Amino acid sequence: MNTLDLPAPAKLNLFLHITGRRDGGYHELQTLFQFLDHSDRLRITPRSDGRIRVYGPEWLPSGDNLITRAADRLRARTGTSAGADIELTKILPAGGGLGGGSSDAATALVGLNHLWETGLSRSQLATLGLELGADVPVFIHGVAAWGEGVGEQLTPVLPPEHWYLVLAPEVEVSTAQIFAHPDLTRDTPKSRIRTAFEGSDGFRNDCEPIVRQLYPAVDQALEWLGQYGEARLTGTGGCVFCSFETQSAAIDAHAEKPSGINGFIAQSRNRSPLYTQLGELD
Repeated sequence: MNTLDLPAPAKLNLFLHITGRRDGGYHELQTLFQFLDHSDRLRITPRSDGRIRVYGPEWLPSGDNLITRAADRLRARTGTSAGADIELTKILPAGGGLGGGSSDAATALVGLNHLWETGLSRSQLATLGLELGADVPVFIHGVAAWGEGVGEQLTPVLPPEHWYLVLAPEVEVSTAQIFAHPDLTRDTPKSRIRTAFEGSDGFRNDCEPIVRQLYPAVDQALEWLGQYGEARLTGTGGCVFCSFETQSAAIDAHAEKPSGINGFIAQSRNRSPLYTQLGELD
């Protein structure tokens, strides 16, 4: 039996506009997703007895987590009786806006589909993944994308690949709290995709003012990072990022970051590191 050791990469929302609200309470979005070469990792080994066992950090629920749900849905969809041991090495911060949980679920689906030879296409896996979360499909498709709807309507794009310094204040932002806040902007005019490549003037994260208000550590991180360029929140936070022309410039800035705040340097990727490692052709 083969074992796969696969990345579950982070993503950035290079901008996030909220353009409306549906009757069911979901928000209509426009966003630009791009991957980072900074990842959780999943080590997946098939089992012959049909059991699904997930190992990870102490706080990860053993019986009900996104990875287990992903495996259960794949088995239900395909009728396979295969099992697996899945070991999660957690690098991405929870509640950071980097998509860690969604990326873990996506890598589990892609990896198990490969090992179990269940034969679902990326589109079929993405449909399955949408049941787990709105961000799961972009990780399954594995290409940088313009997202609309609740983030699941994806159009592949090729934004520039930059070096980024990402700061991760020690907060876990509640997405539900942010989207329920009465002061959240919900009427940003829709943009066209081509605008993203004519300059990002006017692009922002509509969640950022609320997150800065509710989480002072995020506000302070953005204030400090802003001295190097346009600093922005990713997703609903709390991680913040700023682009740099070179790796060395990002390293220099990282060396000066305030004590007591975590951070990392990564390069953005328009093709997911997951598929780069699997060696699959787009």
